[in-house]
Amino acid sequence: MKWLLIFWAGPILLLTSWYSLSYYDMSFGVFMLTRQAHDLVFSIYGHVLGIPPETIPPLVMRAIVVDSLFLFSLIAFRRRKAIAAWWRGRQSPEEVRRDSAESLSKAP
Repeated sequence: MKWLLIFWAGPILLLTSWYSLSYYDMSFGVFMLTRQAHDLVFSIYGHVLGIPPETIPPLVMRAIVVDSLFLFSLIAFRRRKAIAAWWRGRQSPEEVRRDSAESLSKAP
């Protein structure tokens, strides 16, 4: 799980930090963090993909969200027994008693 988070969150954190620092032109003396480099990168990607450069950031964000949902659904599927046990252990005793009382037979 540690490696999964490193290989999933690491690139997302790197991309997000670069995007936000270069968007607001907080360069700290590094050319790749300037707004000029930001615009250059997106114009190159826009030219290669054949789309306007301003449409790329929403597409990347949508891809991150979809990939994250897919990844976490796979993790939840693999750990479904542990999640179900956690959920059952989290329920209050009244709910457990009520559920078990309703499932009993009403026969005399």
